[in-house]
Amino acid sequence: MYDPLKNIDLNKKDPIILGIETSCDETAAAVICGRKILSDEIASSASIQALYGGVVPEIASRAHTDYVADVVERAVKNAGISYQDIDAVAVTYGAGLLGALLVGVSFAKAFAYALNKPLIAVNHIRGHLAAAYLDSPDLKPPFVTLLASGGHTAILYTKTESEFEILGATLDDAAGEAFDKVARVLGLKYPGGPNIERCALNGQANIPMPKMLKGGGGYNFSYSGLKTAVINYCHTKEQKNEEYSKADVAASFQSAAVDVLVEKVIAAAKEKRSKCVTVGGGVAANGYLRQSLQAACDKYGLRLVLPEKRYCTDNAAMIASEGLVQFRLGNFADMSLNAKASIPLAATLETVQSKAAKEKKEV
Repeated sequence: MYDPLKNIDLNKKDPIILGIETSCDETAAAVICGRKILSDEIASSASIQALYGGVVPEIASRAHTDYVADVVERAVKNAGISYQDIDAVAVTYGAGLLGALLVGVSFAKAFAYALNKPLIAVNHIRGHLAAAYLDSPDLKPPFVTLLASGGHTAILYTKTESEFEILGATLDDAAGEAFDKVARVLGLKYPGGPNIERCALNGQANIPMPKMLKGGGGYNFSYSGLKTAVINYCHTKEQKNEEYSKADVAASFQSAAVDVLVEKVIAAAKEKRSKCVTVGGGVAANGYLRQSLQAACDKYGLRLVLPEKRYCTDNAAMIASEGLVQFRLGNFADMSLNAKASIPLAATLETVQSKAAKEKKEV
């Protein structure tokens, strides 16, 4: 009988959490002990996806099916533990590509059931936010957080490990989405973000971009106008048979897209009188953003918690980190857990708590 909480210590200081992530094209598994990373394994289908100019959901799902068992096995082995040492299994249940998510959720449910271990449902976006705790184990809320990924761009005030206030968010495209779309316009390969950054290194930010991004609107963002401005600039030059520098376009776009993020997160930190700023999401791997944000935080005497680049992009360590938060709250899922392609950023973590978990908390 599946009774995962029967022999588990919910008050354990440093529980061992296995994290599993399959929301897009990265098949990842990691093991943490408390806030210490014991192992972190990734198998990516990005090189295959690049042949098609972006992620093909069916190809991603098939790759996850091929990789997930091996990746989990390697993560546990390289962590130097046995399967029975695991205290809980945390898995991304949303948001992401539905077929890809189903692979991870199905594997995690079977794995947890076979070992009679608690199952934790993790919101992918909260995983990005929780990556900061792995970079700085001493980190404690409150602080201001910049979330910049392919699906979300927002500034949040993190009150506790499990509670946050959204101060502002994108009104249309997310920053990462804009990077990918501009990369396609410039004929750069997938993934767009890193290739925009590389291209921009040889250019100058000398092309005017929409001023609506430079200020105003509280802490909200709009990337649709910026994306359209780049498309119109390139198409106009091509229609007139005029040469233009792709590197200058990349540099100008990158500056406009990133400068507003830095400007507004610093303003939010001042308003909230926060002494610390954290960053999460794939765009946080961008070198220009990292340098600009570090310079701004240094200027205003703010502590910046900026995870390593590999923990900004999709990974399982961040999923395990958020799993640790939910473990301590006693939030566990049962075998009815299902994947969700979309989860509102403002929503609280939607887990399906098992009856056993609820009873355990009441005792």
